[in-house]
Amino acid sequence: MPGITLGDTVPNLEVETTHKNFKLHDYFADSWTVLFSHPASPIYLLSLLTNGLKGDFTPVCTTELGAMGKYAHEFEQRGVKLLGLSCDDIQSHKDWIPDIEAFTPGSKVTYPIIADPNKEIIPQLNMIDPIENGPSRALHIVGPDCKIKLSFLYPSTTGRNMDEVLRALDSLLMAAKHKNKIATPVNWKPDEPVVISPAVSDEEAKKLFPQGFKTAELPSKKGYLRVADVS
Repeated sequence: MPGITLGDTVPNLEVETTHKNFKLHDYFADSWTVLFSHPASPIYLLSLLTNGLKGDFTPVCTTELGAMGKYAHEFEQRGVKLLGLSCDDIQSHKDWIPDIEAFTPGSKVTYPIIADPNKEIIPQLNMIDPIENGPSRALHIVGPDCKIKLSFLYPSTTGRNMDEVLRALDSLLMAAKHKNKIATPVNWKPDEPVVISPAVSDEEAKKLFPQGFKTAELPSKKGYLRVADVS
């Protein structure tokens, strides 16, 4: 897939948002950030304009931005910022927010939303839907070093699962806390055991996990699947 991807540094673009103008690296500094975009295919945008609407006022995204607002406390507890992006102007974003909050009770859109009416930012952040040839339903988790740590790309017909976004974020935070010497297995959730990286020797593992670890007994007898409890 062309454009920036895992491990790449997000370009330090200056953006206009519903809060204020800033450079992306200033916003990302010293924290993790969930950056998410709102899709708008050319055909769908044309149908909206025909009915006197702008690209902001779309059904799935209204539910998603509301959910982001409702989950905001979960991100705050983790020290993680939210940053939305939609291909309309600031006034359109502000007009849309009351609908977002009304549809999702308890939701407050306190995070900034980037304006990109000329669609100049979306391609630089690799948030393009290659099928519909327009802005995509994409999500990047960006680390304090301004590098992309994880990306989701959904078709316009599928809304995000917020619990999975949080689960994946928790996995990244856990791995970073342990300097990537652990990984999280399938369906992992916080407080569940993790696996030890194959790059870590048994001797190092004993020092890193003084509480002990278990090595799965497998037919190959290679001893590569080691499980530990961490916090």
